[in-house]
Amino acid sequence: MSRIAAEYYLEALAEHGIEYLFANPGTDFAPIVEAYARINRTNTRLPRPLVVPHENAAVAMAHGYTVSTGRPQAVMLHTNVGTANAINMLINASRDRVPMLLTSGRTPFTETGAEGSRSVHIHWSQEMFDQAGMLREVVKWDYEMKRGDQAATTVDRAMEIAMMSPQGPVYLSLPREVLGERLSTPAESALGHRARPKPPVAPAEDVETLANWIAAAKQPLIITGHLGRDPRDAVVLARLAERYALPVVPYQTRYFAIGGDHPMFFGGAPGPLLQHADLVIVFDTDVPWLPSKQSPPAGARVVQIGEDPLFARLPMRSFPSDLTIRATCLSVLEGLEKALEGRAMPHLAGRRAALAEESRALHAKWATEAEAAGKTETITLPWLNRCLRDVIDSDTKMVSEYSFLQEYCPLPGPGSLYAVSLAGGLGWGLGASLGIKLAHPDSLVVSVLGDGAYMFANPTACHATAQAQNLPTLTVIYNNALYNAVRRATLDMYAHGAAAEADGRFMAELPTPAFEKLMAAHDGYGERVDRPADLPAALERATVAVRAGRQAVVNVICR
Repeated sequence: MSRIAAEYYLEALAEHGIEYLFANPGTDFAPIVEAYARINRTNTRLPRPLVVPHENAAVAMAHGYTVSTGRPQAVMLHTNVGTANAINMLINASRDRVPMLLTSGRTPFTETGAEGSRSVHIHWSQEMFDQAGMLREVVKWDYEMKRGDQAATTVDRAMEIAMMSPQGPVYLSLPREVLGERLSTPAESALGHRARPKPPVAPAEDVETLANWIAAAKQPLIITGHLGRDPRDAVVLARLAERYALPVVPYQTRYFAIGGDHPMFFGGAPGPLLQHADLVIVFDTDVPWLPSKQSPPAGARVVQIGEDPLFARLPMRSFPSDLTIRATCLSVLEGLEKALEGRAMPHLAGRRAALAEESRALHAKWATEAEAAGKTETITLPWLNRCLRDVIDSDTKMVSEYSFLQEYCPLPGPGSLYAVSLAGGLGWGLGASLGIKLAHPDSLVVSVLGDGAYMFANPTACHATAQAQNLPTLTVIYNNALYNAVRRATLDMYAHGAAAEADGRFMAELPTPAFEKLMAAHDGYGERVDRPADLPAALERATVAVRAGRQAVVNVICR
């Protein structure tokens, strides 16, 4: 039996280390299904196909798997309609520079005469003049496979672009006739002869300049955003921050950058530290502060660091920079460790003493806020996060889409936090938590979501996938029956306007279904909590259920 192009395509994915094909299939998948059936008769290694009943969930799972392992995965969707459904999550992956091979079938381009020609009514209506056009702005590369003998080399090209710094998603469309083409000669990968460029490393002279500035600074400040995706970043940053009394603010952070119990952790907002800083070191942060609210003082030096320190894909971004270093965060941090060794720092002792006092006061304030919140009649974010502290362990993976705060729940260490992109594509957290659980089956995976984020996640599709694939996670919903971002934006812009008379709630209020009851349909554990005093025990019960192999939802009512 002659082999079809789809067989070589799947084998090429495996050669590139792709372990999973997150799929939401349609009529364009027939050659893929046939290829799996043929190859599964052998011992050939292939990506495991994992059917996910919604496209956004499939992309979010691939995203979560990739950021928690460093290994990119593949997604395949159904023609134009499936691709359109996934763009929300693709934007998140793009803005967070997550490598991913997003593919979709292309409706057959022949009406008759070829294997795979159009055979059902939708094949006419699903054709587009430019299927990739709808997502071209948010991928690094796109292509349509033209011939069956390209089955392996297109994967080579896609993956080298996805993995080249700065990383990001790529898109490949796959016509049914091409995937089903019978090949007389093998379509082979050229992976062995496609050497990829290494990520950029900090120039020695730039590290030396930055070290001089740190040594001379009275009130330096480090702001992080993407730092921590490589867990080694956080290890070195913690050492540097403690040794040289460098306060760290993980601002809208996507990953664990520094522990909430570290003496140089100063919360999740720049605040007063930025107002008085004479040196601001920005590690891979797209928006390090809000210029309409606050900025560093005049004369403060600003350093922008990252593999794409100017965030070239953002149409407008005007943050200042006195030193711009295009390099991995790790190479800069490791370079600074060497450059700062033994260097005279006239302000270090005084700064350390002042920051130690501020840190003690700040951490005591957070502890007091959390304990006081537990004695009220309404559940608030400080109390919710304080209660989470009692159920996590040293191997917990926390997924945040809206409401996790390390101020009240310090995490165990590098690789323990994953948060939604600042692109704000809601519905990411639940799917991402499943991808992280797939990668780390022995870890407790907790997703902390707003009620809007939970609804956007297509929870039935996610919980069905969790049940089918045995991926028990704990989902904690901060349910304030509100799109609080909409309310805050209204009050921010019209604090004294007519909308403020109704507390900015018009068009921001949400329905409050009994989310916990969804668990009954998926053999999981669900519980609603209304009172602060009841929350610790509810979270404990849910955690016990998850550790026993059942997914759980705790619907936390926060009026």
